[in-house]
Amino acid sequence: MLIKMKLHRLILPLFIGFTLPFMIFGQTDDRKGAVEIAGLRAIGSPSNPKVPMNWSRYHDNKQIEQFCKDLQNAYPNLVRYESIGKSYEGRDMLVLTVSDFSKGKTDRKPGMWIDGNIHANELQGSEIAMYTAWYLAENFSSVAFIQELLQDKVFYIAPTINPDSRDYFIHEPNTMHSSRTGRRPFDNDGDGAIAEDLYDDLDGDGHIVMMRRKSKTGRYKADPENPNRMLIVKPGEVGEYEMLGFEGIDNDGDGLVNEDITGTYDPNRDWGWNWQPNYVQNGALYYPGTLPETKAVKQFFYSHKNIAGAQSYHNYGGMILRGPGAAQDEKYYSRKDVQVYDALGKTGERMLPGYNYIVIHKDLYTVFGGEIDFITLARGVFTFSNELMTTYKLFNEKAGQGLRQSDEYYEFDKLLLFGDAYVPWKEYDHPQFGKIEIGGAKKNYTRNHPGFLLLEDAHRNAAFTIYHAHHTPKLEVLDTEVKPLGGNLYEVNATVWNGRIIPTHSDHDVKYKIERPDHIRLEGAEVITGLQVLDRDFNVTSEQKYKPHQIEIPNIEGMSEVRVRWIVKGKPDKAKLIVDSEKGGLLEKLLTEK
Repeated sequence: MLIKMKLHRLILPLFIGFTLPFMIFGQTDDRKGAVEIAGLRAIGSPSNPKVPMNWSRYHDNKQIEQFCKDLQNAYPNLVRYESIGKSYEGRDMLVLTVSDFSKGKTDRKPGMWIDGNIHANELQGSEIAMYTAWYLAENFSSVAFIQELLQDKVFYIAPTINPDSRDYFIHEPNTMHSSRTGRRPFDNDGDGAIAEDLYDDLDGDGHIVMMRRKSKTGRYKADPENPNRMLIVKPGEVGEYEMLGFEGIDNDGDGLVNEDITGTYDPNRDWGWNWQPNYVQNGALYYPGTLPETKAVKQFFYSHKNIAGAQSYHNYGGMILRGPGAAQDEKYYSRKDVQVYDALGKTGERMLPGYNYIVIHKDLYTVFGGEIDFITLARGVFTFSNELMTTYKLFNEKAGQGLRQSDEYYEFDKLLLFGDAYVPWKEYDHPQFGKIEIGGAKKNYTRNHPGFLLLEDAHRNAAFTIYHAHHTPKLEVLDTEVKPLGGNLYEVNATVWNGRIIPTHSDHDVKYKIERPDHIRLEGAEVITGLQVLDRDFNVTSEQKYKPHQIEIPNIEGMSEVRVRWIVKGKPDKAKLIVDSEKGGLLEKLLTEK
């Protein structure tokens, strides 16, 4: 009996311990008497988001705008959105401003620009940009790091800077590569008609896939282990099929198929640094800034001089890219600036498994007139461009057969997507080619993440961008000192510290005077002389002869200090120290403050 009682006393608390959370948090469903169980928050995710979002899907422009409205309504003290201009077809180009609006002047905080989807078929850049805004707002009240970050910094987040083609890609038939361009039409085949021979969705499924035809002289055969896959036959081997390109018919009777699709320019070749005409840089238009979308983003940068870091999201390949886009621009990347990029980029490699930190022109290809070079070299901003999605994501191993062509995609579809990623081959009577078959990868496969992989990569890339933003300048006044010199003269000393990796000006910025120098001012005192202290131990100084109360500092390096000194007449009891940096922020301190 004693043993039974002891067992009862032991088991009952265990039973209560396991069931009590269900009883406390459960809500009874009157229809079935079932209990709805409140789950446990996963670490790193908001516990009860005010704006519930499904991050395993892709959103069109209406949904993006609704997200912006919802996030602003839920967090009016953290989020605002605006249109910074109109696209070619008249759509709003939306930018979310995310910061703690109750702390300081938002436009004087160091800023982080994030954009995505300049190439419209590269959808996930928009999702990752939106996820970043969502994550910051939803975690502000619970994560101390995010609170401090948004008190100190401001994020400018443009989910898509190609809204016209984003909607076109989502809602109209496309290949995984088409709608990379914008929607401005051109006469691509020189016949006097514009966009008259587009892709044709022969079976009406919303995907433009491949066409094949049986042929005794064909060079392809179907993979016996995977009927969706086409293989080039070996030398001496007889093929079964010839490949006829993407779905389409000869709409204009010129003997060609799909030769005059909408837009053939590249929105990422339209920017103002080292722009080259189309015969040098394929995809360029008439002059830099031809597109209204480009103009709107450039104008935003010109009017927001506080932007100190930037990230543009692309796909594909798992890359953390820095400039320059062309070899001749290497001379603009000083050793100090490269050290900053290396410190951020190499950390990014750890945060993003399968991604490699590389230089565009050295490790990828040459780009003239790209956005990353405009932001970096025309505006002096430390900028990365991440190429999202990589074959590494499929089985967490390096693939060696090239981008999007490896066996892994077929195997991944078979084992994890259960055939959802490919349109099975089917017969079709083609008006020009006769009996053919159509099939192949759907438009939202290979380049764009499958849903269950999207959330992980969204968080990892958002975290890298947040890390970048964290390391934009953070200035603070470490100490001030007032010493009497006699004769009613006083010496005022101050030390200003930048506690982050990124300086207030890149070396490139300093050399070409893109932004004004930083100012350290003393107000409320009669300043006789202003000095920058170059070496405190040996009392080496540099005099500020013009406006001695406002000492000009060319740059405050990352993880470095600047010392200044003034000689003033009269005791500076009410004097105020002001540090005023375009990219480093604005801070004020009374000399009497501790």
